[in-house]
Amino acid sequence: MSWSTREIAQLAGTTLRAVRHYHDIGLLAEPERRSNGYKQYGVAHLVRILRIRRLTELGFSLTQIAAMPDTDDQPVEALRTLDAELAATIERLQRARLELGVILRQPTPAELPPGFVAPGVVSTMPPADRSFLVVLTRVLGAETMRAWADMLRKPVTDPVAERFDALPEDADEQTRDSVARDLAPFVRALYAENPGVGITNAGTRYSARYVQQAVGKALADLYNPAQLDVLRRTNRLLSEPDDQSTVARPPKREIR
Repeated sequence: MSWSTREIAQLAGTTLRAVRHYHDIGLLAEPERRSNGYKQYGVAHLVRILRIRRLTELGFSLTQIAAMPDTDDQPVEALRTLDAELAATIERLQRARLELGVILRQPTPAELPPGFVAPGVVSTMPPADRSFLVVLTRVLGAETMRAWADMLRKPVTDPVAERFDALPEDADEQTRDSVARDLAPFVRALYAENPGVGITNAGTRYSARYVQQAVGKALADLYNPAQLDVLRRTNRLLSEPDDQSTVARPPKREIR
């Protein structure tokens, strides 16, 4: 007894297209043909098609199946390899579920480490600050990032930072100087309260030059020329002797 292509596909629970594809890629031997040219499939073909379908359902690709011996024996080594791959996949998915649970309980943008920044802090951050923080999480060491995370858990605000965010790229000299002089005490106070915060390659596989270049590129991409000029002026002011009368001013701006 023999079956036509349509009949063998129906018996195997697959499609005509799949059977023809198995022939095309050499997974299924061509059957003999009747005198009228129609194919005659036998039990061996049915068994082979069912075997192919079962292996693909387990997770093997057709390329992997083609590399297996076409025998009645189970491909034990291949099954063991697949089992190890599935175990690794399950472990990865379980870790992903744990992270998703944290994100769902404390919503954090997917590009930031789960729980790194409180949702309320992220939602009020200017887009440039948020993107800059993402870059920092990629180039700073674990200990430095813990210091940043600690700082971001106790956000403060200062009106001068709002002026910085709104600074147009064509801001004049007097405006830039004014924003920088007002911003310096705020930044100095933050550094005093959070000494571990900084831009360093400590605890990373990167060189100090690489980290500085990455941070510099991020700043250039995210902030306009006037804002970059204010940041340079602020850094120069921070290198000057501390002015206690200005440092004592409590910061009122969301931490940048």
